[in-house]
Amino acid sequence: MGFISTMLGFCGFGAGMSMGVVIGYYLFIYYQPTDVKDPKIRPLVDLDSETLQRILPEIPLWVKNPDYDRIDWLNRFIEYMWPYLDKAICKIAKDIATPIIAKQIPKYKIDSIQFQTLTLGSLPPTFQGIKVYATDEKELIMQPSIKWAGNPNVTIAVKAFGLKATVQVIDLQIFLEPRITLKPLVPSFPCFAKIYVSLMEKPHVDFGLKLIGADLMSIPGLYRFVQEFIKDQVANMYLWPQTLEIGILDPAKASRRPVGILHVKVLRAMKLRKKDLLGASDPYVKLKLTEDRAPSKKTTVKHRDLNPEWNQEFNLVVRDPETQVLELNVFDWEQVGKHERMGIAVVPLKDLTPDKPNAITRDLLKTLDPDDPQNDKSRGQLFVELTYKPFKEDDLPKSFEEESKMVQKAPAGTPAGGGLLVIIVHEAQDVEGKHHTNPYARILFRGEERRTKHVKKNRDPRWEEEFTFTLEEPPINDKLHVEVVSTSSRIGILHPKESLGYVDINLSDVVNNKRINEKHHLIDSRNGQIQVELQWRTA
Repeated sequence: MGFISTMLGFCGFGAGMSMGVVIGYYLFIYYQPTDVKDPKIRPLVDLDSETLQRILPEIPLWVKNPDYDRIDWLNRFIEYMWPYLDKAICKIAKDIATPIIAKQIPKYKIDSIQFQTLTLGSLPPTFQGIKVYATDEKELIMQPSIKWAGNPNVTIAVKAFGLKATVQVIDLQIFLEPRITLKPLVPSFPCFAKIYVSLMEKPHVDFGLKLIGADLMSIPGLYRFVQEFIKDQVANMYLWPQTLEIGILDPAKASRRPVGILHVKVLRAMKLRKKDLLGASDPYVKLKLTEDRAPSKKTTVKHRDLNPEWNQEFNLVVRDPETQVLELNVFDWEQVGKHERMGIAVVPLKDLTPDKPNAITRDLLKTLDPDDPQNDKSRGQLFVELTYKPFKEDDLPKSFEEESKMVQKAPAGTPAGGGLLVIIVHEAQDVEGKHHTNPYARILFRGEERRTKHVKKNRDPRWEEEFTFTLEEPPINDKLHVEVVSTSSRIGILHPKESLGYVDINLSDVVNNKRINEKHHLIDSRNGQIQVELQWRTA
């Protein structure tokens, strides 16, 4: 009887399992539930902000704000370099914190504070996006959004009153938006002299603090107090307009700002060689300092004279007297064709005695190569008088901000009621001609015309040229006409010149403000702009 009941039980179990599988398969395939509907697929652009926030609670800034740029490449770079950055940052932090701690602990009767362990963990910070600001000054401004939910291990040992305790910082979270300014931009690597860091809002700081294994942040009220205390302390030091200044290069050397004036008096030349067919020459002198982008100065032309006398004076701005050299080139003027160089002479500024006239006589050479046999031939002599006047310490700007905003005084001899109008043409952008784009800037002021050099085949030319006008009275009611013109590089009658746009600038503002540096939209140009800096210098 027991055997029969066992067999019937097995048969019933097998039949029940088979029927259950068949019925379940049938219901799964053919039964359509009424409470489940197919999802509606909609693009993210059609969703409202609340739905987006619910679906994607951590939306990057480059998605929410179009003026933030995406920088995933930087996050990947930091992730790869983080093990090495961790050690480097911790070493720098120790070097900075150790002397500060040693100076502060005597005030609180603490014997010593030492780092037992210091590591930033395995999780690097993440840049959610970055905003870059463009200005007309020599600076670069960036504002990244940084989030760091790390797993650092910072253990500090504190000794006081014969007792020792260890404090451990864990689970650190920092959210902040610093504004980083690189200025001044200079032509020496890494191309900026200082870094200025400011916080645009109070940072979010959250962390765990363990003392002898117990979590201090779990004490009621302490967590909120510590968090607000840290925010306030950081804000007092670095919240804009307060800044953290980090020096990279010496701004005076890196930006090569003026350190003095070289007064050059070209006196005369003697025994010049004959260059013309009629047995004479038409000499003139071009002079400039090396490592200076300013155009060369020229004397007048002395026609048919092999012993010319000029007695003309020039002022040159000196930026580095240890390395700069005065170059004096004597040319033979030609009415048609290229002017032929008659000889060259150089005077290193480091050989001059400051604040004293230096009478210099130089033999003219063919080239500056000392081994050139052509230099053995006599080409005449050049006589000049040089006086190097370095600026006094009180006249030098103390910082980059002071230098950028400072307007120099007008030179001696400027009319008492007038001044010196300085026009600096920096660059143009998006200028384009119909037939050619070889732009130069043309300046017209009170009937007098000045021009920059030509830049061939360039829609964004950079000139950085300075022009000066000595005026008897302030130009309050005057306008400055600035025009960008393109000339054809080919010889022909069709389209030799065309205007790429112009602008008329009122000068009353520069008289009142002393200095204006702005970009102006060009009239009769689709998108063209030109950056012009104006200065009004009074005696």
